[in-house]
Amino acid sequence: MSRRRYELAAWEIFEVGKPWRDADADVAEAIDFLRYYADEMDRLARPVRLGNRPGELNQRTYAPRGVTVVIAPWNFPLAIPAGMVSAALVTGNPVLFKPSDRSPGLGTLLTDIFIGAGVPAGCLTCLPGGPEVGQALIAHSQVATIVFTGSKTVGLHILAEAARVGPGQPMVKRVIAEMGGKNAMIIDETADLDEAIAGVVASFSGYAGQKCSACSRVIVHRTIYDSFVSRLREAVLSLDIGHPSRPGTRVGPVIDARAQATIQRYISLGLEEGQLLVQRTVDQPGYFVGPTVFVDIQPHHRVAQEEIFGPVLSVMKADSFADAIRLANETEYALTGGVYARSPANLAMAREHFDVGNLYVNRPITGALVSRQPFGGHRFSGVGAKTGGEDYLAQFMITRVISENTLRRGFESIQ
Repeated sequence: MSRRRYELAAWEIFEVGKPWRDADADVAEAIDFLRYYADEMDRLARPVRLGNRPGELNQRTYAPRGVTVVIAPWNFPLAIPAGMVSAALVTGNPVLFKPSDRSPGLGTLLTDIFIGAGVPAGCLTCLPGGPEVGQALIAHSQVATIVFTGSKTVGLHILAEAARVGPGQPMVKRVIAEMGGKNAMIIDETADLDEAIAGVVASFSGYAGQKCSACSRVIVHRTIYDSFVSRLREAVLSLDIGHPSRPGTRVGPVIDARAQATIQRYISLGLEEGQLLVQRTVDQPGYFVGPTVFVDIQPHHRVAQEEIFGPVLSVMKADSFADAIRLANETEYALTGGVYARSPANLAMAREHFDVGNLYVNRPITGALVSRQPFGGHRFSGVGAKTGGEDYLAQFMITRVISENTLRRGFESIQ
């Protein structure tokens, strides 16, 4: 993959419309997953002694769970499936891989790369297709583990289906699910507004907002609210929107006509619920949706509660930092969140009370790096598993503890 880095990025531009910068980052993340999980399995493959009581030896070991189904998304069509597939393979599990029906070419290409690298025949099968393929896979009684990234609706369906016990099923199915978010960034009155504006714009507009980690709400202290929204408007107007193959493009098209129509419906809803601050228009062919910002949004508004998956931002006003934390937590999701502040007390409050899986302080909230920022949410954002972290591979294995009496006629054997 390292040798083919630019070729793979070009395929992402072609199939899912990622601008060069985002496409290259996705390929780099896929490579990071492969290297990290290989190193992690080297560590986990060694039995670990538990305790040091004389006369006994207790060891923890791991064994594969069994057939693993990987259902991958289209928005990170190499990084996410590369991580999921490699995690299952390196822990000894055969994989049935269903790429998104919006990125089947990249899924097939990734499978060819794995097989070309030496994955044994029959250990990895790529099954492109629509929901009917996914349904058949998750319902099969011989499947041990299901790994999914996608919408809350589909994720909950998979969890419900996995709870059903089929004829001849040998074990309880495990589901590792990541299901999206409604991510907020808090800007308090002590924030560096230059950094905050840049961070918010990057977090909500990158890849046209089609990231589960993307910012869709920004909560601003009322004393700086007017200044912030004025500067935010100018920053959005400066974004370079265009074809993803152009090196300077910051915002490209969304994935397809269906996504475009859904986002436009939410924009129409936002016009009813709040006030339009800025809406970019795009006069060129393609599934473009210009970055759009609404102000004076209330926490009960649908645009403040539902995942839009597009470049749409809702700005809300907070009376205090504690009020901002309350507003940030008032959704059913808990994936990413961000805080721009220079107050030690406020930062301490955010660390303790901002209920998200990944909290970013004084930086954008997208772009988690493998091993340095293990990624995953809870509540309705997922089951709490952290991709790219030290506990992720254990989700694909059975933990076994072996205890041995090491005394031989009153003498302890040397271990």
